[in-house]
Amino acid sequence: MKKSKPDYYKEIINDCRKMKPIRTAVVHPVQAEVMEAVADAVKENLIIPVLIGPRLKIEAAAKEAKVNLSKWELIDVEHSHAAAAKAVELAACGKVDALMKGSLHTDELLEAVVPSASGLRTEYRISHAFVMSVPTYHKPLIVTDAAVNIAPDVSIKADICQNAINLWRILFGEKNMPKVAILAAVETVNPKMQATLDAAALCKMAERRQITGAIIDGPLAFDNAISPAAMKEKNIVSAVSGDADILVVPEIESGNILAKQLSFLGGADAAGIVLGARVPIILTSRADNLRARLMSCAIAVKMAAARQQGKIK
Repeated sequence: MKKSKPDYYKEIINDCRKMKPIRTAVVHPVQAEVMEAVADAVKENLIIPVLIGPRLKIEAAAKEAKVNLSKWELIDVEHSHAAAAKAVELAACGKVDALMKGSLHTDELLEAVVPSASGLRTEYRISHAFVMSVPTYHKPLIVTDAAVNIAPDVSIKADICQNAINLWRILFGEKNMPKVAILAAVETVNPKMQATLDAAALCKMAERRQITGAIIDGPLAFDNAISPAAMKEKNIVSAVSGDADILVVPEIESGNILAKQLSFLGGADAAGIVLGARVPIILTSRADNLRARLMSCAIAVKMAAARQQGKIK
């Protein structure tokens, strides 16, 4: 009888229910689906929301979603830009533990986070990760960066790697190092293909401990990063190939396409989180199901706890 695969989403969400919920600034929640997502996270004891945006629009969205706002803090500001600025201010002062994107564009929220004056920057570049549960893969899979950095150079990719490694170790423990595959179209270094040169440089950076806490290999094509059969077919000798935990994509287009293919054609759940700031930033999509929305919040709970314990900077 085939052994069933553990439900990592369920395990992490259940574990977070035993932890203290985190105060979360929900930025510009003026649509019903956002209010529903907030209510779901509150019901599961993951967050304590602080709603920031135009009061009348928030109240209208709550009414449409049939959500009771009476027990939640609401900070009335004029528009989405002001909501993002206020949320960042609260996070920088330690008055909230996380940010959650509401009904505004991701770049509008991050524009308030990225400047050094925001007080939320760390030594690492801001980056995005999808923590994915793929039915046809034997373990959790992180895809990064599919939403923030458009065409990262090798120094930015090093930070993208480190952010994802730190996240993996928070979620799945520090006993075993994650296996990081630096993706390209081929598994050999080709001077005409920048992604392969970047991959080779990142591997050398890992050897020199400029990236730590993981086993890194690349360039690897997607098939031989996740398929033992493809690895054997191409005679690849690698500690990562065929068994990757983290996939680092060359640029945003390939990452976004990969993540959405896994979700819409492969039936995968994808929980989005922004890394590299002093607080986790929860990114949910209207296409997310309940599991993915709750998992995004659970990841933020785990990250906030790890930062309080000094496990991440």
